[in-house]
Amino acid sequence: MTPTAADLVQVTIDERVVDVPKGTGLVETAQAAGIEIPVFCYEPRLGAPVGACRMCLVEVEGIPKLQAGCTLTAQDGMVVHTARTSKLAADGQNATLEFILVNHPLDCPVCDKGGECPLQDLTFRYGPGSTRMAFPKRTFEKPIPISPLIALDRERCILCYRCTRFSEQVAEDGQLVAVNRGSQSMIATFEDEPYRGHFSGNVTEICPVGALTSTQYRFEARPWEIQNVPTVCGLCPVGCNVSATTREGKVKRIQSRIHPEIDEGWLCDKGRFAFDHLRAPDRVTTPLRQSGPRHFQELSWDDALDEVERMLRAGGTSTVTALSGSESVEEAYGLAKLLRQGLGAHNAVLPEDVPEGLDATSAPLSALRDAKSIAVACDTPVVERAPAVDLWLKAAARRGATITYGPPQGDVDAVVTDDPSLAGAAPTVYFLPFTPNGRGVSDAWSIAADGDPMDEEPTLLVISADEAARNPSVRALAEKAPAVVGIGMFEESFRGLADIVLPGTSYLERDGTTVNLEGRLQRQRRAVLAPAPDVLAWLSKLAARFGVELSPHSSVVFDEISEKCFGGIALADIGERATLPLRTAEAKPSDTKRVKAAQARGKGLRLVAYRPLFSGIAVERTPELQFQRPERDVWLSPEDAGKRRIRNGAPVTVSSNGTSVELRARIARDLAPGAVRIAEDHAEGLHATVEVKPV
Repeated sequence: MTPTAADLVQVTIDERVVDVPKGTGLVETAQAAGIEIPVFCYEPRLGAPVGACRMCLVEVEGIPKLQAGCTLTAQDGMVVHTARTSKLAADGQNATLEFILVNHPLDCPVCDKGGECPLQDLTFRYGPGSTRMAFPKRTFEKPIPISPLIALDRERCILCYRCTRFSEQVAEDGQLVAVNRGSQSMIATFEDEPYRGHFSGNVTEICPVGALTSTQYRFEARPWEIQNVPTVCGLCPVGCNVSATTREGKVKRIQSRIHPEIDEGWLCDKGRFAFDHLRAPDRVTTPLRQSGPRHFQELSWDDALDEVERMLRAGGTSTVTALSGSESVEEAYGLAKLLRQGLGAHNAVLPEDVPEGLDATSAPLSALRDAKSIAVACDTPVVERAPAVDLWLKAAARRGATITYGPPQGDVDAVVTDDPSLAGAAPTVYFLPFTPNGRGVSDAWSIAADGDPMDEEPTLLVISADEAARNPSVRALAEKAPAVVGIGMFEESFRGLADIVLPGTSYLERDGTTVNLEGRLQRQRRAVLAPAPDVLAWLSKLAARFGVELSPHSSVVFDEISEKCFGGIALADIGERATLPLRTAEAKPSDTKRVKAAQARGKGLRLVAYRPLFSGIAVERTPELQFQRPERDVWLSPEDAGKRRIRNGAPVTVSSNGTSVELRARIARDLAPGAVRIAEDHAEGLHATVEVKPV
């Protein structure tokens, strides 16, 4: 909403007059006037400013002492002088920097933040240029591993409290704290336990100095040696905007690329750190043919395409495709075009239902923050399925929103759900898909050709991507199929399953598009080259053998898809910060056979065996993330725990159908009564309904 004249106030900063809405922060007001007020501790995403670093000192007419500019808001008639026009403010900033640098090590050449460091930049612009301090600087033990992912160098810390404020006010994990007082203050974890949380890596990015650094990136690259590729994370349905840092053809780190409507610049640790899978030793880099029960031998590309062509012709119309939802829109469309147009094979399996009618009431994720009442109807924890959505819910709660758990009762502003049947339950519904690109893959399959699925047993199963190969329902289908073709990145996913495996690629190794849970079409860009040809390249060659025209270039394939599904938008118009357009009526629901979850029956508590965020092929191949894997916990609602006299943290026995496991009880405020949650790894052998008793 554009502010009216009555909403605006006039502020004079360094003799420049600017009109801004009343209450605008002085830092932003100065920016509107084209003036920089330097800051270290100030970060508007962290909540109310604290004025800890004093770098933003300004002189305000009518106030005798210098003020921390970040804590001030625009008032009508305010006259402000920054260090540009006030000697008093300049001396104050000079002294602040001198004080910060008293014990700060001058190790910029070996510091991972060197060249990207706000302290370094502001010292050059505002600092004294020389020091009056000749005494030895303080030193501490370093680096201190506050987790396997993060190293702390206390000598560099300037106590801006960005990291602790993030832990307390954004992630709300409360694990990173400031201990001691005065000159002895320092950043630490509670009881020196590892900083374990879904979003811990964000502190390495918001730290304005080199105090908190990524263990993966330490000493790996310098700023003048790297390239940053803007792309979109492909590990969950949120589609956070990221920047992939590469050096010598390898991904070295992932950083946020702030999209205010999707992620606000906060990344989960899976999206930030799980890129080591690109260099895993068991990558499929050349076609493989089964040579034994669990063994493969390499195959030339010509022989592999000949073999796959023979299998496809033998499979014919009874070929079934198992899609994973991790493919790009272009890959899914290319595969669908080959199988549906070339063979008339219309049968496909997706791991989830993608409900209709979501885009009619679509709104950006950021709208959750402003909602007054939200119903969360999710069996699985929101943070495990779509991490950034959990942060938006926390932001809404901090603003006073009423959040209820379970099916919506009465009028609510928004519903967050994993239940497709609730698609029309409120003005704004956020359906959380199970897969990163389930919506895009579903649409891509449906528009490739017309035709109805056939009710018959598969003679050939085509498994697209490792995630589909790990789906128990897909594996059960593979046992019935006489022949199986796999497309994936890792041998392990297809051992004992596929007769032939063709190399797949990661989201960091391909160009294409993806559709997130909002229905937002976003562009993924190739950060590094894959160790094998692009999937579209060999799909194009295979399609030509069946008389199907398919370009090997994702941009050309997208143009074809866009005309049918995305209103004809050009790929270049998607941009680096995609908007949320309404989809056209031509986007139809998929005509796939879908795998549905079994429903609990009988007495006891309904078991929700959820897949944790820190699981899957990418996490398994990232050693630093292993400590984030879930503990042996069972989560109960407060009501169910109270009825059974179960205390938080107490050992309990969970049993069903003769199987019993001992776990630790945890109380979940976001879980409706009647259900328990257990991570899949710890729920093996348990069935749909369980009993939970104290040990």
